Amino acid sequence: MANLIENMSGLWPECGVDEAGCGPAFGPVVAAAVVLAPGWQDPRLDDSKRVTERRREALYERIVAEALDWSVAQVGPEEIDRINILEARMLAMRMAVEGLSVRPAHLVVDGDRFLRGYPIPHTCVVGGDGKCSSIAAASIVAKKTRDDIIREMSVTYDKWGLERNKGYLTREHMELINTHGLSDQHRKTFCKRFI
Repeated sequence: MANLIENMSGLWPECGVDEAGCGPAFGPVVAAAVVLAPGWQDPRLDDSKRVTERRREALYERIVAEALDWSVAQVGPEEIDRINILEARMLAMRMAVEGLSVRPAHLVVDGDRFLRGYPIPHTCVVGGDGKCSSIAAASIVAKKTRDDIIREMSVTYDKWGLERNKGYLTREHMELINTHGLSDQHRKTFCKRFI
């Protein structure tokens, strides 16, 4: 497991922010903001992409039960197409932070950019979900939330193999788009070749 830093800024409360679902061509981008209690640790915590689904579920349950505060937000495909995925990612992250009850003194954000002119001081950390506990926790919450959304949507949108591809443009997914066309939950800007 990663050796994660508990508090990157030294300010408290520090809030980790991350998103899931930038790459898929289907469904929303989901962001999470998590404020961990000082000293909160779990040796299993890591970047959500490096954690098994079973472990991710267990970590999610512990994080949402024990975090001082947490929030999730999503931006759907229509808005992603309207403003682009980068802006949608930042919008979802801002909405997640604004959904908190606790006002953070500082944000640590996974990636290399956040919100220009945002009123809460923040530090962007490339690969932060593998370096910082609160970003890793946000990564787990965002990924689990998006996976749950896609699992639920796969019942209604059963023609596109979402239970297997999670909305990514796999070969099978592209073949199913060729067969069935695009749904109203596909990101049209990601699927230009099928329009």
